[in-house]
Amino acid sequence: MTTVFGDWLTTPGTQAVFAMLENAGHQAYAVGGCVRNALLGEPVADVDISTSARPETVMELAQTAGLKPVPTGLEHGTITVVAGRQGYEVTTFRADVETDGRRAVVSFSDDIHADAVRRDFTMNALYADKDGHVLDPLGGLPDLRARRVRFIEDADRRIREDYLRSLRYFRFFAWYGDPADGVDPDAMSAIASNLDGLDLLSRERVGQELVKLFGAPDPYPAACIMARTGVLVKVLPGATEVPLGPLLVHEQSLMLPPEPLRRLAVMGVSDGRSLRLSKPKQKRLALYQDLIGGTQSPIEIAYRHGVDIALDTLAARAASFETPLPQIDRQALEHAAHARFPLRGKDLQPAYQGKALGDALKRLERNWIDSGFTLDKAALLAQL
Repeated sequence: MTTVFGDWLTTPGTQAVFAMLENAGHQAYAVGGCVRNALLGEPVADVDISTSARPETVMELAQTAGLKPVPTGLEHGTITVVAGRQGYEVTTFRADVETDGRRAVVSFSDDIHADAVRRDFTMNALYADKDGHVLDPLGGLPDLRARRVRFIEDADRRIREDYLRSLRYFRFFAWYGDPADGVDPDAMSAIASNLDGLDLLSRERVGQELVKLFGAPDPYPAACIMARTGVLVKVLPGATEVPLGPLLVHEQSLMLPPEPLRRLAVMGVSDGRSLRLSKPKQKRLALYQDLIGGTQSPIEIAYRHGVDIALDTLAARAASFETPLPQIDRQALEHAAHARFPLRGKDLQPAYQGKALGDALKRLERNWIDSGFTLDKAALLAQL
């Protein structure tokens, strides 16, 4: 019997949710990402629990057990139960009754097999009881061990139930797939046949999925396949996967962590607003685009935006313009990032006012940067 282990399972909060359900005679299993990641030796972020208990019953049981139930998705059978300061999504076994490619009408079930069949990939239809014993209703374990991303049963039907699954396929391939083993031909055929369904998705859902996808350690193989199937141009018109490969090499050379916005920027994506990204992400994406195509030196970028942005820009420029990665003086970048311009507006007043004041400050700041930040206040004022 296959067994999973980890603090995520044995922690008192997780066990309290199991006990709350099982002591009342209901089935309860950890399901999906927590089981998958534990089997792969990957970190577990969230613990989802699937149960035969109906959502109203979960609410009552949680209150009785002194836990906090929050009806986050009541109509779809999901209650978030807070135990030990952690939220657990507890979802009733369910089957899809009706789908339109974006959302589903569900019916609740007592059958774990029916619950498994409605999921997307075989590697996500794995369950574990409170002791970590794994249940595999659909035979997903061999796929997981081979790092094979495969739709459950009919790929075309799975995608038509929710067109976001086309993007999820590439995200899972990027994170968990084996590029050497290739992609599932049935999945590729189904994805290519349902490209128009991507137009039905909200841009927010698309943006969230792309950020997750391009946050993988190596999303390049997935991006290449997205381009071949027509998915890339559908969700990111004008984007190209070509610079992504060199960028990943430069990231390794500079020991940069994965950064989805850096990668999207080098692919030519600039409009974070159309992807409904958060305001900070929109700003970061626009900044990357300005700096990649700009002329600011790495030293100036570090001064204005910090060392991380300077290194990101160096890697992105080299990938975009197919040039070698220049030699990096990290100490100089650190020095620039901590440098502080010694002049303020009041230092030039009253001789300078309004636009003249702004222009003078900019000119002197430029001279100061070009000096390697060596000119002091007196030397700068002497240039007026």
